[in-house]
Amino acid sequence: MMFCPECKSMLKSCDGKLKCPKCGFEKTIEDKSQLLKTKARVEKEITIVDEDENVPTLPTTKIRCPECGHDLAEWWLRQLRSADESEVRFFRCVKCKNTWREYD
Repeated sequence: MMFCPECKSMLKSCDGKLKCPKCGFEKTIEDKSQLLKTKARVEKEITIVDEDENVPTLPTTKIRCPECGHDLAEWWLRQLRSADESEVRFFRCVKCKNTWREYD
């Protein structure tokens, strides 16, 4: 990346020149081999975990199971109601597989 020597903004390539969108500084591109073309940014994949899925990589926490009393459970968050309300925390006991939820 090249930065404007006047205002330190990032210069943009346009018509064989580097131009500053903030202050208007221009510089002719002399060595075209230094220009790089990049692919469009790829969005990261988001995995949505359904309550019914058995995903072995869920995080665990110490919490007492209301069914068997075991103190370790997997947990995940899920938005069940409207977007302006908080998520619901789900827990699944690693011993008996009982699933329960907590609201904020």
